[in-house]
Amino acid sequence: MALKEKVGVVVSTKMQKTIVVLVENKFRHPRYAKTVVRTKRYLAHDETSQAKLGDKVILLQSRPMSRHKHWVLKQVLQKTNS
Repeated sequence: MALKEKVGVVVSTKMQKTIVVLVENKFRHPRYAKTVVRTKRYLAHDETSQAKLGDKVILLQSRPMSRHKHWVLKQVLQKTNS
């Protein structure tokens, strides 16, 4: 079984070793053919606290680390200017 990956934007870094990442899912509505955007927030483990607010990151699925945290930061794709 291949591990899942998700790409999103960091929206919170207030916890220790944990980031909150907003992931967008775009799909066409089956009846109306309009593009629908759904968002979901994932908690991810960031051991070295390298991700900052607004960074674009890749998450990798992992074992459950807490009640809601089942993802690990794999890579920071794009840093923010601030």
